[in-house]
Amino acid sequence: FLTGQHGFYDEVFKDLEINLSPLRWAQDYNPSLLGGDHFREQTEKQAKVLELINAYRIRGHLLADIDPLNMTAHHASELDLENFDLTVWDLDREFITGGLHGTRTATLREILSILRRAYCGKVGIEYRHIQSKEEKTWIREQVRQQFVDTVPLAPETQKELLQKLIEAEQFEQFLHKKYLGQKRFSLEGTETVIPLLDQLVENASEKGVEEIFMGMAHRGRLNVLTNIVGDAEKGDMAERIFTVFEGTSHPSFPADEGDVKYHQGAFGKRKTKNGNEVKIQLSCNPSHLEFVDAVVEGMARARQDELLEDPDSSAREVVYDRILPVLLHGDAAFAGQGIVMETLQLANLKGYRVGGTIHIVINNQIGFTTGPDAARSSIYSTDAAQITQLPIFHINGDDPEAAYRVVKIALDYRQEFNKDVALDLVGFRRLGHNEGDEPSYTQPLMYARVKAHPGVRHLYAQKLVREAIISEDELAKMTDKVVGKYEDILQRAKQIAIEKPKREKLPAPVQDEDGSNVLETAVSKETLTKISEKISLVPEGFHVNPKMVGQLARRAKMGTGEVPMDWGFAEAIAFGSLVLDGKNVRLSGQDSGRGTFSHRHALMYDTINGAVWCPLGELGNEKTGAKFQVFDSSLSEQGVLGFEYGYSVVASDALVMWEAQFGDFSNGAQVIIDQYIAASEEKWNQKCRLVMLLPHGYEGQGPEHSSARLERYLQLCAENNLQVCYPTSPAQFFHLLRRQANQKIVRPLIVMTPKSLLRLPAASSTVEELTSGGFQPVIDDNSIVNRAEIKRIV
Repeated sequence: FLTGQHGFYDEVFKDLEINLSPLRWAQDYNPSLLGGDHFREQTEKQAKVLELINAYRIRGHLLADIDPLNMTAHHASELDLENFDLTVWDLDREFITGGLHGTRTATLREILSILRRAYCGKVGIEYRHIQSKEEKTWIREQVRQQFVDTVPLAPETQKELLQKLIEAEQFEQFLHKKYLGQKRFSLEGTETVIPLLDQLVENASEKGVEEIFMGMAHRGRLNVLTNIVGDAEKGDMAERIFTVFEGTSHPSFPADEGDVKYHQGAFGKRKTKNGNEVKIQLSCNPSHLEFVDAVVEGMARARQDELLEDPDSSAREVVYDRILPVLLHGDAAFAGQGIVMETLQLANLKGYRVGGTIHIVINNQIGFTTGPDAARSSIYSTDAAQITQLPIFHINGDDPEAAYRVVKIALDYRQEFNKDVALDLVGFRRLGHNEGDEPSYTQPLMYARVKAHPGVRHLYAQKLVREAIISEDELAKMTDKVVGKYEDILQRAKQIAIEKPKREKLPAPVQDEDGSNVLETAVSKETLTKISEKISLVPEGFHVNPKMVGQLARRAKMGTGEVPMDWGFAEAIAFGSLVLDGKNVRLSGQDSGRGTFSHRHALMYDTINGAVWCPLGELGNEKTGAKFQVFDSSLSEQGVLGFEYGYSVVASDALVMWEAQFGDFSNGAQVIIDQYIAASEEKWNQKCRLVMLLPHGYEGQGPEHSSARLERYLQLCAENNLQVCYPTSPAQFFHLLRRQANQKIVRPLIVMTPKSLLRLPAASSTVEELTSGGFQPVIDDNSIVNRAEIKRIV
């Protein structure tokens, strides 16, 4: 048995939950001692060592100790020495390392030690799928610095990590004691996310980040609001949360009555150690998991675009460094929800790029009652993220110092390469899905281990006590101080709380805030002519498609009134005039540059060199920086509409439009429509001016290309929360768009846009209809001469 026969040591390693394989006894074979042709075998053995090094870089994460519960023993047999024709006798022989750890040669034992510290510790790293050699080399160097040539953290830093763990744990326990049985969706089991986020904010400030846009689900939201978004010492967010638990209302947050407490968002300002101020905005979120991802990306892009209007911010890369999106995910939802993939695919697209997002998976290894084996087909919940070639770090949630080190690498990578990065923080869920749920019905083995786990705060505190960083007395004082702080905040919350305000119906969107129903939206003849010339004259040296020559000539005649104007022309005049007025205009969707029905041609392509010309893009307002932008989107409804919704929330004065290829396909974004566009103002007082353009019309194209389902949007209008319109002429469409951009009431607009009417002579307009008047809610039917003969109004 002692020689390893009958799997003796394999059983020992299994019982001790050691992921590595035991070394095997084998006959020694050293080619260098034999001379002659045997030097070829020596060369082969050297090659095998280099293969081993590469294998650890690729698959070493499978041996990493990342599960605090040790539910499954990971094993990667392909990393066993015997698979590389290496034996125990080779451990003390020197081999060329290929530059590993900056050394030319090392013994196999030293090589294995370096590789296991780098890739098989409390952090597992996936990065070899990235194609960029520069990025891989950069990551490898960072891993060496943080996990091989490890410099111990300063005692002050360790105390700060412990402080945040205490605040996170005691917040949950305080709520549990004071409001037993009330839902809060506890963070217990993954409390390390709080010191992780705390350090992320500090590091971001040092790297020049001015504003962080965050999105997350319900689990842990109250803790993040209290200890990250709000001022943890002053307790502004804790005060707000306690009033909701008390059944009253906070005078500063009346919108909290519109939705449950763990869906609410917040805005905070954080003074960091270096003296800089970082703004943090946590977006509101429905129970529909992960749909907030695209919304947050759109919000971040809108703020970046605003900064680009500043003449001092000429480089988009500089703007990327100032605005940081951070998304917190759940493990089951990240693997299961298609919106995740749709959002990830936007990461490197011109119209949607935000310069990299920090993705943090709060991995409690369960989804309600569903375990990983039923929740996904992949090894990790983060496997889908590899589509954008981002690095992935799997972190043991019981090691806050490992999380601290990974956060530094992650943020530095994002700022250096302006790309996404994913952190998979592996922990567990202390309680059930909610505080009244019994998890052991479906996960008896897991919850036997959960009950035996003392918690990361306890483990880390005892580590610091053993290392004499703190004493037991200091630990007790730190804990008592935090509990006392929450007690004081609760008493303060009880004193300032007010009765829940009476909810009133939203004002009708047909009225402006001044009470008027008509908004002047006409443009001058000079403005119309200026735009008409810009969109019909081809720049010198640009080789336009021959079929466009006649269309451009017709555009010019529309501008002079020689021929009636069609929908595409009226739309272009609306867009251009808004830009000249100082309004930003953004349009995106599938094929929106040309238009599904080839009616827009907002983007044209040089037939010789492929150069892109955007006629309206040259109209920019020099005083305001306003511009027109149009983007062909990925083939996504949910993700792109969510992005544009988020964009319009932040860019509230801009005209932001999402266009469906056909209106029928808008139901692919139903969650965004129902939970955000139709309900966000009522639930969260979150307003937007977003326009949805939905081609609609029963014109013989079959059940998939005929209906935008007008009736569904009308059903969603009961609270004056939406504007729904079916314009019947180019002039009406023109005035409608300008009205939407200029009215004071901020409300979404759903437009049933035409298909066959786009070029129908009977559905055309004149120049005079654009240079006078405004949008007409009702158009008189001139064919009826004697109104007395009207018997029924339909």
